[in-house]
Amino acid sequence: MVIAHRGASAYRPEHTLAAYQLAIDMGADVVEPDLVRTRDGALVARHENEIGGTTDVSAHPKFAARKATKLIDGVPMTGWFSEDFTLAEIKTLRARERIPANRPENAKHDDRYEVPTLQEIIALVKISEQKTGRRIAIYPETKHPSYFRGIGMPLEEPLVKALHDAGFHGKGAPVFIQSFEVANLKMLRTMTDLPLVQLLNNPLNKPAANGVPQNVPYDFIVAGDKRGYADMTSAAGLREIATYADAVGPYKEIIIPRTADNHMGQATTFVADAHAAGLGIHIWTLRPENTFLPVELRQGDAASITARGNLVAEILTYLQAGVDGIFSDDPAAAREAVNQFRRKK
Repeated sequence: MVIAHRGASAYRPEHTLAAYQLAIDMGADVVEPDLVRTRDGALVARHENEIGGTTDVSAHPKFAARKATKLIDGVPMTGWFSEDFTLAEIKTLRARERIPANRPENAKHDDRYEVPTLQEIIALVKISEQKTGRRIAIYPETKHPSYFRGIGMPLEEPLVKALHDAGFHGKGAPVFIQSFEVANLKMLRTMTDLPLVQLLNNPLNKPAANGVPQNVPYDFIVAGDKRGYADMTSAAGLREIATYADAVGPYKEIIIPRTADNHMGQATTFVADAHAAGLGIHIWTLRPENTFLPVELRQGDAASITARGNLVAEILTYLQAGVDGIFSDDPAAAREAVNQFRRKK
């Protein structure tokens, strides 16, 4: 599967209807919205509930007093937060490029697009299915589920209701619900028969933030569970995941680690172990800029943070390793890689 990571986010500001539409036009099988809540309970697509980095909220004087510092998954964050705004207020904002230094062309689209709701994304997908005759899936991520439940704004109930109301039911539905946490996926398993995906962060080389480990699901920290993603990526850990989830979404270097000099190394046993447990494997995130690519696939100025390299070759390497889905910021490159892979088979 070609999964458009937040839409065609290598070409448009992420989590906008324009980014999702372009991704579909580029041949994506799936579009991915990260979901957060508004004060009045709407689910909207943003990378974080802190919206200062992806909207023009700082340019609205009437919202200046809402700037705050909050503890999000144990880490202090300062900015403006989705849960402090109504949907009507969110709709007065406009999206901005999250990483403009890497994607200056995207920044030219700043302030053009609204922040979309989950319902608007579902409607876009259904219209696109009618126009193209293709089946297009939706892959929502519950962002900071422990935090939102802790402030009395749980994500799971409104998400399941929205999906069920839209006609999505059963394991064969074109929907995947994903989370980096575990407890909310287990809760979701009791609420819906839609496919669930356990995301797996990099268990290595992740420094603590504000003393909070980043290689551990946050709900494990809350519960005092001493395990981390390293335990979950083992063969035994994957078998346990299979008791409540249908697939795993590992950080790509869990499959093929980088060497000390930033080349692609040797594949681990993860693919075989996950498939043996009956799990699909959808890796993240494949990005086109040199700064995100291994050294051997960089093109032009290898040190440039904006120049783009041979992303197709990187994706092909992961497809050859046996993964089932690719989260990519560049759906066109992912589609080309999948097409090449199929022709070679």
